[in-house]
Amino acid sequence: MDNLTFFSDYLVASLRLTVPLAFAALGGLYSERSGVLNIALEGMLLTGAFSSAVATFYTGNVWVGVFAALIAGGLVGVLHAFLCVTLRVDQLVSGLAINLVASGMTSFLARLVFSGGSTQRLPGIEAIVIPGFANIPLLGSVLFQQDIFVYLLISLVIITTYILFYTSFGLTLRAVGEHPQAAKTAGIRVESVRYWAVAIAGCLASLGGANLALVQVRFFTENMSAGKGFIAIAALIFGRWHPVGTALACLLFGATEALQLRIQALGANIPYQFLVMLPYAIAILALVSKAGKSVTPKALGLPYFPENRDR
Repeated sequence: MDNLTFFSDYLVASLRLTVPLAFAALGGLYSERSGVLNIALEGMLLTGAFSSAVATFYTGNVWVGVFAALIAGGLVGVLHAFLCVTLRVDQLVSGLAINLVASGMTSFLARLVFSGGSTQRLPGIEAIVIPGFANIPLLGSVLFQQDIFVYLLISLVIITTYILFYTSFGLTLRAVGEHPQAAKTAGIRVESVRYWAVAIAGCLASLGGANLALVQVRFFTENMSAGKGFIAIAALIFGRWHPVGTALACLLFGATEALQLRIQALGANIPYQFLVMLPYAIAILALVSKAGKSVTPKALGLPYFPENRDR
Protein backbone atom coordinates (compact mmCIF):
# COMPACT_ATOMS: atom_id res chain seq x y z
CA MET A 1 0.00 0.00 0.00
CA ASP A 2 2.87 2.33 0.75
CA ASN A 3 4.34 1.60 -2.68
CA LEU A 4 0.98 2.32 -4.31
CA THR A 5 0.71 5.63 -2.47
CA PHE A 6 4.27 6.57 -3.42
CA PHE A 7 3.61 5.76 -7.08
CA SER A 8 0.31 7.64 -7.04
CA ASP A 9 1.98 10.71 -5.54
CA TYR A 10 4.71 10.47 -8.17
CA LEU A 11 2.16 10.39 -11.00
CA VAL A 12 0.31 13.37 -9.52
CA ALA A 13 3.55 15.35 -9.25
CA SER A 14 4.54 14.39 -12.80
CA LEU A 15 1.22 15.60 -14.19
CA ARG A 16 1.32 18.88 -12.28
CA LEU A 17 4.89 19.61 -13.35
CA THR A 18 3.86 18.89 -16.93
CA VAL A 19 1.15 21.55 -17.00
CA PRO A 20 3.22 24.76 -17.44
CA LEU A 21 5.47 23.02 -19.97
CA ALA A 22 2.52 21.78 -22.00
CA PHE A 23 0.71 25.14 -22.05
CA ALA A 24 3.89 26.82 -23.32
CA ALA A 25 4.56 24.06 -25.85
CA LEU A 26 1.00 24.16 -27.22
CA GLY A 27 1.36 27.91 -27.57
CA GLY A 28 4.63 27.41 -29.42
CA LEU A 29 2.90 24.88 -31.66
CA TYR A 30 0.39 27.48 -32.92
CA SER A 31 3.16 29.99 -33.53
CA GLU A 32 5.58 27.66 -35.25
CA ARG A 33 2.92 25.94 -37.33
CA SER A 34 2.28 29.40 -38.80
CA GLY A 35 5.98 29.81 -39.60
CA VAL A 36 7.00 32.09 -36.71
CA LEU A 37 9.85 30.72 -34.61
CA ASN A 38 9.00 31.29 -30.95
CA ILE A 39 12.04 31.29 -28.70
CA ALA A 40 10.12 33.81 -26.58
CA LEU A 41 8.14 31.12 -24.71
CA GLU A 42 10.36 31.57 -21.67
CA GLY A 43 9.57 35.29 -21.52
CA MET A 44 5.86 34.62 -22.05
CA LEU A 45 5.82 32.12 -19.19
CA LEU A 46 7.56 34.58 -16.90
CA THR A 47 5.24 37.41 -17.94
CA GLY A 48 2.20 35.25 -17.20
CA ALA A 49 3.55 34.30 -13.77
CA PHE A 50 4.32 37.91 -12.85
CA SER A 51 1.04 39.34 -14.17
CA SER A 52 -1.08 36.73 -12.42
CA ALA A 53 0.82 37.22 -9.16
CA VAL A 54 0.49 41.02 -9.23
CA ALA A 55 -3.22 40.98 -10.07
CA THR A 56 -3.94 38.34 -7.44
CA PHE A 57 -1.79 40.15 -4.87
CA TYR A 58 -3.78 43.39 -5.24
CA THR A 59 -7.27 41.97 -5.76
CA GLY A 60 -7.13 38.73 -3.76
CA ASN A 61 -8.97 37.07 -6.66
CA VAL A 62 -7.11 34.31 -8.52
CA TRP A 63 -9.38 34.53 -11.57
CA VAL A 64 -8.49 38.18 -12.01
CA GLY A 65 -4.88 36.99 -11.92
CA VAL A 66 -5.53 34.38 -14.63
CA PHE A 67 -7.26 37.00 -16.80
CA ALA A 68 -4.36 39.42 -16.29
CA ALA A 69 -1.92 36.70 -17.36
CA LEU A 70 -3.93 36.08 -20.54
CA ILE A 71 -3.93 39.77 -21.44
CA ALA A 72 -0.22 40.27 -20.68
CA GLY A 73 0.79 37.11 -22.54
CA GLY A 74 -1.33 38.06 -25.53
CA LEU A 75 0.34 41.48 -25.66
CA VAL A 76 3.79 39.90 -25.57
CA GLY A 77 2.68 37.64 -28.41
CA VAL A 78 1.49 40.62 -30.43
CA LEU A 79 4.84 42.33 -29.79
CA HIS A 80 6.71 39.28 -31.06
CA ALA A 81 4.44 39.15 -34.12
CA PHE A 82 4.96 42.87 -34.78
CA LEU A 83 8.72 42.46 -34.69
CA CYS A 84 8.80 39.29 -36.79
CA VAL A 85 5.89 39.73 -39.20
CA THR A 86 5.63 43.49 -39.69
CA LEU A 87 9.23 44.63 -39.14
CA ARG A 88 10.71 41.30 -40.31
CA VAL A 89 13.26 41.25 -37.49
CA ASP A 90 15.16 37.98 -37.27
CA GLN A 91 12.78 35.72 -35.34
CA LEU A 92 15.50 34.20 -33.18
CA VAL A 93 16.79 37.64 -32.19
CA SER A 94 13.25 38.86 -31.44
CA GLY A 95 12.54 35.89 -29.18
CA LEU A 96 15.79 36.21 -27.28
CA ALA A 97 15.23 39.95 -26.84
CA ILE A 98 11.76 39.34 -25.40
CA ASN A 99 13.18 36.77 -22.99
CA LEU A 100 15.83 39.19 -21.77
CA VAL A 101 13.39 42.08 -21.43
CA ALA A 102 10.85 39.91 -19.61
CA SER A 103 13.50 38.66 -17.20
CA GLY A 104 14.84 42.13 -16.44
CA MET A 105 11.47 43.90 -16.37
CA THR A 106 9.73 41.40 -14.09
CA SER A 107 12.71 41.38 -11.70
CA PHE A 108 12.74 45.19 -11.59
CA LEU A 109 8.97 45.54 -11.15
CA ALA A 110 8.86 42.73 -8.58
CA ARG A 111 11.26 44.69 -6.39
CA LEU A 112 9.02 47.73 -6.68
CA VAL A 113 5.73 45.94 -6.12
CA PHE A 114 6.82 43.25 -3.67
CA SER A 115 9.24 43.62 -0.83
CA GLY A 116 12.45 41.78 -1.64
CA GLY A 117 11.36 40.85 -5.17
CA SER A 118 8.93 38.09 -4.21
CA THR A 119 5.37 37.99 -2.90
CA GLN A 120 4.05 36.55 0.28
CA ARG A 121 1.95 33.43 -0.17
CA LEU A 122 -0.84 34.09 -2.68
CA PRO A 123 -4.37 32.72 -2.73
CA GLY A 124 -4.23 29.57 -4.82
CA ILE A 125 -6.45 27.53 -7.11
CA GLU A 126 -7.54 24.41 -5.30
CA ALA A 127 -8.02 20.98 -6.79
CA ILE A 128 -11.45 19.94 -8.04
CA VAL A 129 -12.49 16.66 -6.46
CA ILE A 130 -14.92 14.68 -8.63
CA PRO A 131 -17.20 12.68 -6.28
CA GLY A 132 -17.09 8.92 -6.70
CA PHE A 133 -14.27 8.84 -9.22
CA ALA A 134 -11.81 10.51 -6.84
CA ASN A 135 -11.81 7.39 -4.62
CA ILE A 136 -10.64 5.02 -7.36
CA PRO A 137 -7.28 3.55 -6.32
CA LEU A 138 -4.32 5.14 -8.11
CA LEU A 139 -6.31 6.77 -10.93
CA GLY A 140 -8.57 8.70 -8.58
CA SER A 141 -5.91 11.07 -7.30
CA VAL A 142 -4.20 11.30 -10.69
CA LEU A 143 -7.19 12.10 -12.89
CA PHE A 144 -10.05 13.17 -10.66
CA GLN A 145 -8.45 15.36 -7.96
CA GLN A 146 -6.72 17.98 -10.08
CA ASP A 147 -6.97 21.74 -10.49
CA ILE A 148 -8.77 23.33 -13.41
CA PHE A 149 -5.53 23.87 -15.35
CA VAL A 150 -5.07 20.12 -15.73
CA TYR A 151 -8.58 19.60 -17.11
CA LEU A 152 -8.19 22.66 -19.34
CA LEU A 153 -4.89 21.31 -20.67
CA ILE A 154 -6.39 17.92 -21.55
CA SER A 155 -9.25 19.69 -23.32
CA LEU A 156 -6.82 21.96 -25.18
CA VAL A 157 -4.78 19.02 -26.49
CA ILE A 158 -7.97 17.49 -27.93
CA ILE A 159 -9.30 20.81 -29.25
CA THR A 160 -5.95 21.79 -30.79
CA THR A 161 -5.68 18.43 -32.55
CA TYR A 162 -9.17 18.89 -33.98
CA ILE A 163 -8.54 22.51 -35.01
CA LEU A 164 -5.19 21.77 -36.61
CA PHE A 165 -6.24 18.79 -38.71
CA TYR A 166 -10.01 19.01 -39.15
CA THR A 167 -10.90 22.69 -39.57
CA SER A 168 -10.35 25.32 -42.24
CA PHE A 169 -8.42 27.48 -39.77
CA GLY A 170 -6.03 24.60 -39.08
CA LEU A 171 -5.54 24.02 -42.80
CA THR A 172 -4.91 27.73 -43.26
CA LEU A 173 -2.44 27.79 -40.36
CA ARG A 174 -0.48 24.84 -41.74
CA ALA A 175 -0.52 26.28 -45.27
CA VAL A 176 0.93 29.56 -44.03
CA GLY A 177 3.65 27.70 -42.16
CA GLU A 178 4.54 25.48 -45.11
CA HIS A 179 4.29 27.81 -48.10
CA PRO A 180 3.08 31.35 -47.37
CA GLN A 181 3.34 32.48 -51.00
CA ALA A 182 1.00 29.70 -52.13
CA ALA A 183 -1.35 30.59 -49.28
CA LYS A 184 -1.28 34.22 -50.44
CA THR A 185 -2.32 33.24 -53.97
CA ALA A 186 -5.23 31.30 -52.44
CA GLY A 187 -6.49 34.52 -50.85
CA ILE A 188 -5.18 33.92 -47.33
CA ARG A 189 -3.97 36.94 -45.37
CA VAL A 190 -0.67 35.53 -44.23
CA GLU A 191 0.21 38.37 -41.86
CA SER A 192 -3.14 38.20 -40.07
CA VAL A 193 -2.90 34.43 -39.60
CA ARG A 194 0.58 34.77 -38.13
CA TYR A 195 -0.48 37.58 -35.81
CA TRP A 196 -3.36 35.49 -34.47
CA ALA A 197 -1.15 32.41 -34.09
CA VAL A 198 1.56 34.22 -32.13
CA ALA A 199 -1.02 36.04 -29.96
CA ILE A 200 -2.60 32.66 -29.13
CA ALA A 201 0.89 31.38 -28.29
CA GLY A 202 1.37 34.24 -25.84
CA CYS A 203 -1.98 33.59 -24.15
CA LEU A 204 -1.36 29.85 -23.75
CA ALA A 205 2.21 30.25 -22.53
CA SER A 206 1.07 32.87 -20.00
CA LEU A 207 -1.48 30.37 -18.64
CA GLY A 208 1.48 28.10 -17.92
CA GLY A 209 3.05 30.97 -16.00
CA ALA A 210 -0.18 31.55 -14.07
CA ASN A 211 -0.18 27.86 -13.17
CA LEU A 212 3.34 28.23 -11.78
CA ALA A 213 2.43 31.22 -9.63
CA LEU A 214 -1.09 30.32 -8.50
CA VAL A 215 -1.04 26.53 -8.27
CA GLN A 216 2.46 25.12 -7.92
CA VAL A 217 4.28 27.59 -5.67
CA ARG A 218 1.65 30.26 -4.84
CA PHE A 219 4.06 33.17 -4.89
CA PHE A 220 6.20 35.02 -7.39
CA THR A 221 9.95 35.14 -7.34
CA GLU A 222 12.44 36.43 -9.88
CA ASN A 223 13.05 34.21 -12.93
CA MET A 224 10.79 31.52 -11.54
CA SER A 225 10.20 30.03 -15.01
CA ALA A 226 13.74 28.59 -14.67
CA GLY A 227 14.19 27.54 -18.30
CA LYS A 228 10.81 25.84 -18.68
CA GLY A 229 10.14 27.78 -21.88
CA PHE A 230 13.23 26.25 -23.48
CA ILE A 231 12.22 22.76 -22.35
CA ALA A 232 8.82 23.44 -23.94
CA ILE A 233 10.58 24.19 -27.24
CA ALA A 234 12.47 20.90 -26.94
CA ALA A 235 9.16 19.11 -26.28
CA LEU A 236 7.66 20.76 -29.34
CA ILE A 237 10.48 19.47 -31.53
CA PHE A 238 10.47 16.04 -29.87
CA GLY A 239 6.70 15.85 -30.41
CA ARG A 240 7.13 16.74 -34.09
CA TRP A 241 4.82 19.76 -33.89
CA HIS A 242 1.81 17.53 -33.17
CA PRO A 243 -0.43 18.36 -30.15
CA VAL A 244 -0.55 14.82 -28.76
CA GLY A 245 3.13 14.11 -29.35
CA THR A 246 4.07 17.46 -27.83
CA ALA A 247 1.92 16.85 -24.74
CA LEU A 248 3.45 13.39 -24.25
CA ALA A 249 6.95 14.87 -24.59
CA CYS A 250 6.06 17.42 -21.91
CA LEU A 251 4.82 14.57 -19.71
CA LEU A 252 8.21 12.86 -20.14
CA PHE A 253 10.04 15.99 -18.99
CA GLY A 254 7.55 16.55 -16.15
CA ALA A 255 8.04 12.96 -14.98
CA THR A 256 11.82 13.44 -15.09
CA GLU A 257 11.60 16.57 -12.94
CA ALA A 258 9.29 14.82 -10.49
CA LEU A 259 11.74 11.92 -10.33
CA GLN A 260 14.69 14.14 -9.46
CA LEU A 261 12.65 15.81 -6.71
CA ARG A 262 11.71 12.41 -5.30
CA ILE A 263 15.33 11.24 -5.37
CA GLN A 264 16.40 14.37 -3.47
CA ALA A 265 13.64 13.83 -0.90
CA LEU A 266 14.82 10.25 -0.32
CA GLY A 267 18.28 11.57 0.57
CA ALA A 268 20.15 9.59 -2.09
CA ASN A 269 23.93 10.07 -2.03
CA ILE A 270 23.93 11.92 -5.35
CA PRO A 271 25.01 15.56 -5.79
CA TYR A 272 21.83 17.64 -5.99
CA GLN A 273 23.33 19.66 -8.87
CA PHE A 274 23.32 16.51 -10.97
CA LEU A 275 19.68 15.85 -10.11
CA VAL A 276 18.64 19.44 -10.90
CA MET A 277 20.21 19.24 -14.36
CA LEU A 278 18.49 15.90 -15.12
CA PRO A 279 15.39 17.36 -16.91
CA TYR A 280 17.63 19.55 -19.09
CA ALA A 281 19.90 16.61 -19.89
CA ILE A 282 16.84 14.60 -20.94
CA ALA A 283 15.75 17.52 -23.14
CA ILE A 284 19.15 17.57 -24.85
CA LEU A 285 19.08 13.80 -25.37
CA ALA A 286 15.59 14.06 -26.82
CA LEU A 287 16.72 16.69 -29.31
CA VAL A 288 19.79 14.66 -30.27
CA SER A 289 17.62 11.59 -30.83
CA LYS A 290 15.46 13.58 -33.26
CA ALA A 291 18.39 15.12 -35.16
CA GLY A 292 17.62 14.86 -38.86
CA LYS A 293 14.29 13.09 -38.22
CA SER A 294 11.87 15.89 -37.32
CA VAL A 295 10.30 17.65 -40.28
CA THR A 296 9.89 21.31 -39.41
CA PRO A 297 7.30 23.55 -41.06
CA LYS A 298 9.09 24.63 -44.25
CA ALA A 299 8.64 28.36 -43.70
CA LEU A 300 9.59 28.28 -40.01
CA GLY A 301 11.89 31.17 -39.17
CA LEU A 302 11.75 32.68 -42.66
CA PRO A 303 10.49 36.25 -43.14
CA TYR A 304 7.50 36.70 -45.42
CA PHE A 305 7.78 39.24 -48.24
CA PRO A 306 4.34 39.62 -49.86
CA GLU A 307 5.59 42.06 -52.47
CA ASN A 308 8.10 39.61 -53.95
CA ARG A 309 7.11 36.02 -54.68
CA ASP A 310 10.64 34.98 -55.50
CA ARG A 311 12.05 35.60 -52.01
